[in-house]
Amino acid sequence: MAEQYATALVDLAKDKSALEAVRGDIVSLSALMESDKAALGFLANPVAPVEKKKDLLKTIGGESEYSPITSNFLNLLVDKARIKYLPEICDAFESLYCENTDTETATVVSAVKLDSEQQLSIAKQLQRLTGRKNIKLKPQVDENLLGGFVLKFGKDASMQIDMSIKGQLEKIEEDLMTSAPTM
Repeated sequence: MAEQYATALVDLAKDKSALEAVRGDIVSLSALMESDKAALGFLANPVAPVEKKKDLLKTIGGESEYSPITSNFLNLLVDKARIKYLPEICDAFESLYCENTDTETATVVSAVKLDSEQQLSIAKQLQRLTGRKNIKLKPQVDENLLGGFVLKFGKDASMQIDMSIKGQLEKIEEDLMTSAPTM
């Protein structure tokens, strides 16, 4: 169901030449839903009044200057009692956006927060590797990596490049274990 709504939104945004604007709204909305679970809980609550949900979305959309397409779409989700699927719709939209714009989405997990220059360097290397025109990095921090980074990309993050110290240590351990004489 989420994919159907996301497809409709992508198609409408493309028809109105507003795909980039709507994508910005969806990215912003997705980040908000991640950081404010109370807002998502309220929107998903079946007994919360529809008008209160629309008021909340109007406030969010007004502060973030959402496209009218996005605002109307969100109101439609409330009217159809589908707003609870918003996180899944946002994810499906992002996937469809990437397919329609030759964009590769990749997650880069690093031991420390990467600055924009480091992210740009990683994105350029991934662009050369995949041949994609656009790269969208989703940075994450995992201090357990000790140093370096792990890059996950491809369909369902099926490809991985491990440049982390933790990964290198695990590889050395594995090599030692396979080459160690058995007693």
